[in-house]
Amino acid sequence: MKFNTITAILFSIGLVFTSCNESTTSKNETKKEEKKKEKKENNYVKENYDKKEVEIEMRDGKKLFTTIYSPKDKSQKYPIVMQRTPYSCRPYGEDKFRKQIGPSETMMKEGYIVVYQDVRGRWMSEDVYDNMRAVIPNKKEKEIDETTDTYDTIDWLVNNVENNNGKVGTWGISYPGHYATMSVVDAHPALKAASPQACIGDFWFDDFHHNGAYTLSYYKVNSLFGTPKDQPTDTAWYKFLDFGTKDQYQYFLDNTPLSKLDENYKNDYFWKQITEHPNYDEFWQKRGLIQHLKNVKPSVATMVVGGWFDAEDLYGPLETYKNIEKYNKDNYNTMVFGPWSHGDWAREKGKSLVGNVYFGDSISTFYQKNIESKFFHHFLKGDGSKESGLPEAYVFDTGKKEWKEYDVWPPKNAKKQTWYLQADQKFGTDKTSKEKISFVSDPKKPVPYSEDIKTVFTPRKYMTDDQRFAARRPDVLTFETEVLEDDVTLAGDILAKLKVATTGTDADWIVKVVDIYPADHEEHKDVQNHLKMSNYHQMVRSEIMRGKFRNDFAKPEAFVPNKETEVDVKLQDVFHTFKKGHKIQIQIQSSWFPLFDLNPQTFVPNIYKAKESDFKKQTHSVFTNSTIEFTVLEK
Repeated sequence: MKFNTITAILFSIGLVFTSCNESTTSKNETKKEEKKKEKKENNYVKENYDKKEVEIEMRDGKKLFTTIYSPKDKSQKYPIVMQRTPYSCRPYGEDKFRKQIGPSETMMKEGYIVVYQDVRGRWMSEDVYDNMRAVIPNKKEKEIDETTDTYDTIDWLVNNVENNNGKVGTWGISYPGHYATMSVVDAHPALKAASPQACIGDFWFDDFHHNGAYTLSYYKVNSLFGTPKDQPTDTAWYKFLDFGTKDQYQYFLDNTPLSKLDENYKNDYFWKQITEHPNYDEFWQKRGLIQHLKNVKPSVATMVVGGWFDAEDLYGPLETYKNIEKYNKDNYNTMVFGPWSHGDWAREKGKSLVGNVYFGDSISTFYQKNIESKFFHHFLKGDGSKESGLPEAYVFDTGKKEWKEYDVWPPKNAKKQTWYLQADQKFGTDKTSKEKISFVSDPKKPVPYSEDIKTVFTPRKYMTDDQRFAARRPDVLTFETEVLEDDVTLAGDILAKLKVATTGTDADWIVKVVDIYPADHEEHKDVQNHLKMSNYHQMVRSEIMRGKFRNDFAKPEAFVPNKETEVDVKLQDVFHTFKKGHKIQIQIQSSWFPLFDLNPQTFVPNIYKAKESDFKKQTHSVFTNSTIEFTVLEK
């Protein structure tokens, strides 16, 4: 009995050992397979595509460096998808391959001829670069702009690249998105589909400025756009600044006024352009692209893509979609907006998070497979009819956290509603007695845009950040509803019509729309350690308005001290449901640092030339006859 028991135990241990060995072997095999798969995936482009580098001559004789990836399988003809970029079409060398090509892995494996091009004056292309090069209407024979460079490139490609089917699509994110928009202006007949994504529309409202306020967080990388280069190069010729500190707030506070920063960019032509053109003058106006979208050919289908929480380019994609829609009624023109920060739809991290807010899983993959690839396939491989199977607006409700489809944007049942700033700093649909609420704005202690201490270019997460830190400052006014008894869905733009006064002669006005979560809101592990989702104040939308531009961006005007004055602040579209049990809060403040530069609160013709003595503490007031115009989805 004893013997049998010991034998059984030893046998059992032997089984465990065997099992462990088998398990270890199995794990090792799995790792080998995973590595083999990863290697194969990394080599997919090299194994399935041929690469060719060419220099395509433009109508003025300048040559633009272009990389062409063509499927090795020559049994069929393929459409061309092209991205023009100022950020390099690396890696250079016909024996060096990107790990992924095209808009997504899905499209890469579906088979397209994929083209990348260094735009004029960047990297390996000839000539001189010009930021947001202006469109030239009624061009003469040899005159060039980005529309002609795109036209000439497409013309060369369809006539010289083997196995192409004569149809071309363009895409790009951010600055490449701007060039994708350029492709639809005076478009080549072979261009059938364009997808401008997070596309810059106008540097006065995107990226480097917001309504006249300079986006100070961009200062660190100004050299990327303004360092001179006169020869083609395959290596970076610019260098980013080292602040010597991780505390960006303190660095810029110590370097106010802005003239202190000139020393870093003595030879930077873009910094010179910014500082010499403080108003929306002809220099900036002619670089805007939105006004050139009035005659987009019906033969070009457009799908504009953006992220509801894109801190860099939100104005551009929304205005691009709206203006193509407004002026080109017969065109196929659609929009896709998801719960993303800048360009997140081109990546897949599994969980979809912006800052501390979780929106779901594999949202980018859903977009790539079911929206983006479907669009390009239909117009470049399919019949190209208007019946693409996609809606006019594919939009994600960032409150309910679900996709919705509409045949028009804003939806037909979205109506304008006027909400009021009320006495006792309440907020709602009823008008109350007029009251003046004041706060002191001190340039030496500006309101930070985030609790985080870091040095970042184009901060992303602040777009959904917890705003409790701001709501509890004396120089931030808050107005909030009672606990909502029903869901309230905003679907469209927001207009704050403020009535304000200041003891100074200039002021910035920042308006934030905030979703206050209930105290019992569930927690999740991806939130920052110092925060809880209980009573979380999620920023839904925000914007700044430099007060002196309240009537005309080209002609600044001083405030009359202590005089009630109207200042409108347009906030970009949202699609967000404030759920039952939540509250809606409005925050109003006069600094947002160092996201944007400090207003001296004294009127100066050129803020970049302001002196330290111009920066003064002032008292600002907001009157409760101010209103917020929402676009509300009716049931």
